[in-house]
Amino acid sequence: MKPNIFVTRPLPGDHLERLARIADVNVHEGGDPSPAELERGIAEADGAITMLVNPMGRGMLSKGKKLKIVANYAVGYDNIDVAAATELGIWVANTPDVLTEATADMAWALLLAVSRRIAEGDRLVREGKFDGWKPDLLLGRQVYGKTLGIVGMGRIGQAAARRAAGFGMRVLYSGRRPLDPVLANELRAEYAELERLLRESDYVSLHAPFSEANRHLIGAEQLRMMKPDAILINTARGALVDERALADALKRRTIAGAGLDVFEREPLVEPLLLQCDNAVLAPHTGSATRETRGEMAGLCVDAVIAALQGEIPRTALNPQAGASGREAGRKGMNP
Repeated sequence: MKPNIFVTRPLPGDHLERLARIADVNVHEGGDPSPAELERGIAEADGAITMLVNPMGRGMLSKGKKLKIVANYAVGYDNIDVAAATELGIWVANTPDVLTEATADMAWALLLAVSRRIAEGDRLVREGKFDGWKPDLLLGRQVYGKTLGIVGMGRIGQAAARRAAGFGMRVLYSGRRPLDPVLANELRAEYAELERLLRESDYVSLHAPFSEANRHLIGAEQLRMMKPDAILINTARGALVDERALADALKRRTIAGAGLDVFEREPLVEPLLLQCDNAVLAPHTGSATRETRGEMAGLCVDAVIAALQGEIPRTALNPQAGASGREAGRKGMNP
């Protein structure tokens, strides 16, 4: 009998066809599975490909009596209890590296769209209100030669910094620790504590991973530290920002604008943000290029195939997990 693979959403490209040669692939159609549908799929699966919105906590993982791997179709994995998966002997894999450049592109797309008021101009033209060139029409903010503050200097933050060089920008960055001096010099980036970064930057771009420790990393207090003509960009995780505080800052013009590709309660968006004409809101499309989404699917399929063959997936977050760990973990949890 072929192993059973549960996929919580259809994936772009033809990578699932590779998987179908060695496994029965069951793709959930019609949107995200409900908790009951997710539980049924996991209970029958030898492997699963999940989305960032699928909660894979200890309770859900423990339903997968045959489950060898959960491959998350994202670089982030805060939807998965990796520690519990390790105890249960279940590998967890993600899709690192392949979405770095696309997400950095998106951060810059938002930065430019907000600074040059592109969305406002588009609405003006479509509504038939453009009546000719004027000296003061939709005056935006300069990007070239300004200061970019990057919060979280991992792969995507570094990619955003590389793009800043073409705009002659000064780059400040904050993170858990300073970069290697050689890399920092290559990126022309200077380490700064978050408070200093917020006070000195004209543009602040968030690229930090999410954890409960940095929920609302940017709240009312931090927004007050920013320059009144500064712009905030978030392509990382919605919960890094207190959205109500941000909406208030935008309405009061405490800061000049914001570009958001992620939201704390997706797909819900803070209603007050929808009223801010100085915000550009995108539907979580940071990695949405054909090339990137296809490569992400390929990494997930590669990870599942490796696990089915008893090999440690190359993108495993917990390579110490495995069949022996599964039995030990379950015995420990079920005395």
